[in-house]
Amino acid sequence: MVGGVRAALGLSLTCVSALSLLSPAWFQTPAFSFGILTYCSWPPGDSRNQSCSAFRSLDDIPGFAWKVSVVLLLGGWLLLGCSAALLLSWALAPKGLCPRSGTGPMPGIQAASAAITIAGLLVFPAALASPFAKEACGVSSVQHGGRCRLGWGYGTAMLNAVLTSLLPLIGCPPKTKAQGRPVVFSSDTQRIIIVPEMSK
Repeated sequence: MVGGVRAALGLSLTCVSALSLLSPAWFQTPAFSFGILTYCSWPPGDSRNQSCSAFRSLDDIPGFAWKVSVVLLLGGWLLLGCSAALLLSWALAPKGLCPRSGTGPMPGIQAASAAITIAGLLVFPAALASPFAKEACGVSSVQHGGRCRLGWGYGTAMLNAVLTSLLPLIGCPPKTKAQGRPVVFSSDTQRIIIVPEMSK
């Protein structure tokens, strides 16, 4: 049951992450918006008549910081997707085929995915210093967005990274140390044997 919930949450976060990566609404002006992989423009006052394009390769992406951010964000997304697919396969597999106890390396992979995604999100604002962003946003830099303001795509990616960082904690029971003296039941004699407590 817990494995199925973890798999469903992982798949949901993977889909939301893909939506934010494909969104052109990371930074917006009244007539232009761009995201990590796509950008759109429209006549002022007519946002329904949009013309959108995508960066087709890493060479098309303007600026070194932007390229680093793309590589990090896509790497985090792939790790999250792989962990969600493995958790789903374990949840749907017959009981005897896969061990149900433990989650294997999945919490570590999910934590790595969250860390890589957060690093990519922290690097991306440096793309505002690229010539592409300066043309769209006016006088923009790493600290100042010029005419551009944050859009829902970047906010969704940040929220998704926070939720992904919490995903490894779901389903991990807290470890508590038992207090008192252990009691061993002997099956041959049907008696209770009390074992004295060992001092450490």
